[in-house]
Amino acid sequence: MTSKQKTTHPLYWVPSGYFTMALTYNMLTAAAVVMFSNIGMDNARAAAYASALGLAYTVKPLFAAFLEMYKTKKFFVLLSQFILAAGFICVALVMSLPDYVMIMLVLFWVLSFVGSAQDITTDGVYVTSLDAKQQALFCGWQSLSWNLGKLAMMSVMVVLSGLLHQHVFKHDPHVSGPEWTSSWQIVFALMGGIMLAMAFWHMKFMPDGSRAENTPKSPAEAMSTLWDAFVTFFQKRGIWVMIGFALLFRVSFGFLNAPSMLFMKDAVLNGGLALTNQEFGIIYGTFGLVALLIGSLVGGAYVAKKGLQKAIFPLCFCVNVPNVTFLILAIYQPQNHMLITAGVAIEQFFFGIGSVGFMIYLMQQLAPGKYATTHYAFGTALMGLCMMLTGMVSGALQQMMGYIGYFVFVMAATIPSFIICWFAPFHIKHDEDGSSDNDEGKETGTASSTA
Repeated sequence: MTSKQKTTHPLYWVPSGYFTMALTYNMLTAAAVVMFSNIGMDNARAAAYASALGLAYTVKPLFAAFLEMYKTKKFFVLLSQFILAAGFICVALVMSLPDYVMIMLVLFWVLSFVGSAQDITTDGVYVTSLDAKQQALFCGWQSLSWNLGKLAMMSVMVVLSGLLHQHVFKHDPHVSGPEWTSSWQIVFALMGGIMLAMAFWHMKFMPDGSRAENTPKSPAEAMSTLWDAFVTFFQKRGIWVMIGFALLFRVSFGFLNAPSMLFMKDAVLNGGLALTNQEFGIIYGTFGLVALLIGSLVGGAYVAKKGLQKAIFPLCFCVNVPNVTFLILAIYQPQNHMLITAGVAIEQFFFGIGSVGFMIYLMQQLAPGKYATTHYAFGTALMGLCMMLTGMVSGALQQMMGYIGYFVFVMAATIPSFIICWFAPFHIKHDEDGSSDNDEGKETGTASSTA
């Protein structure tokens, strides 16, 4: 570490770095669903466009190594944040054009890749600027800050768009159409300003980050390393079932994610709950997120007590079965916000519990070996691919089936998750003290025994 890195306290840049990452990701992949619906897109296009923006975050393991080779990690963090600032301001400006949607989508597509580069290099600064003790110490701040960024985007920004639309521009909050453009322009301009402020803040306080020991020295070496990681990934014992697990464990949530948000926004005549942006932001972006965080803590404690192999089926139940809350909401279409909030909170709480099982399985069973970090990234990329593909078709399927029929379909889509959990291999056994018996090196001939 340089002397500058030693004197820059992590609390000056860890919370702000992960908060900024979350703002970008949730704007492009979640809040965009609400915005697309507001401006008048049908559910099929709104879900497809927003889900497609997740591609950059799915394929980022393929280009992460190349960002390690040039300049410093801080350089790319700052560059990405300056580009994001300019990009969001450009989105605000192009929304004044008569036919702006395609231009906006192209800008979003570019910004999604810039945002994924920001994720890669911010993580790189964190890993290479902090020693193991500091990484563990500030991991809680890292997670908290990312979730605060999600809260700021899905609650504060979405609510702000609704308040501007209704109280400043004096439009009906339940009617979709071009009248929403002005309020979202202000939101995007504000996003640009926040990104610019974060770039200048990190310019002053973020350390440069250092090169990892295995950083490739040339593009050819990077490609060779990536290829070796790819080959050894498929040499793992039971890899095809583990790939199936990564793809299918959360498949029902992939189908549920975008349509559940559109359902809460859609008109009662269309089978929805007709929530305004303000109501949606408070219910989904605040109470739903808090329930998700609490569920994640409960899930982690449950796995720690029972062990993953014993816990995997109950966790699968938690991820999938509470989806029935949306079916119940679609059947009865309650107008009582307390009932809607309870339904969303139940689904998010149990999803938080169950999702822990997915991440821990990847860490403990799929990732261990010579390229543990890269193989873990491959696993999360497969999950992202599932989310993207299911999300892209979810809106069109919902329009074909209606909300009640579609949520019945979502419940049927939980079946593959239970099947793959039944067959999921547990080759690496973990003792009560946390140590592991790893036979991956014996199976592949290339992987080490490091978990």
